[in-house]
Amino acid sequence: MSDNGGGSGFIAGFLLGGILGAVAGLLMAPRSGVETRQQLMEKGAELKGRAEELTATARERADELALRAREKADELAAKAREKADEVSLRVKEAIEEGKETAAKATAELTEKLQQARGEKQEQA
Repeated sequence: MSDNGGGSGFIAGFLLGGILGAVAGLLMAPRSGVETRQQLMEKGAELKGRAEELTATARERADELALRAREKADELAAKAREKADEVSLRVKEAIEEGKETAAKATAELTEKLQQARGEKQEQA
C-alpha cells in the first residue's frame, strides 16, 4: 500500500518537473511572444496527453493489483474453509471415539458391579 503513495508522488513530481522545465526552456528561448505562446500550448497539450497516459496506466495497474488481491483472498478463504472442515471432521471423530470408549468403560464397570453384587450375595 505504501507503494501506491510513492508511485503517485513520483508521477506528480515527474509531471511538475516536466512542466516547469518546458516553461523555463520556452521562456529562455529567443522567440517572439506569439511563437512562445504557441509552443507553450503545444507543450501543454503534449504534457496533458502524457499525464492521461500515465493515469490510464496507473488505473490499469491498480485494477490488476486489486484483481490479484481478490483472487489471493478467495484462495486463502477456500484454504481456511478446507482446514476448518478437516478440523471439524477430526473433532467429530474424536467425540465418537470418546463415546465408544465411555460406553465400553461403562459396560465393563456395570459387569464388574454385577459380579461384585453376585459375590456379595453368595457370601451372604
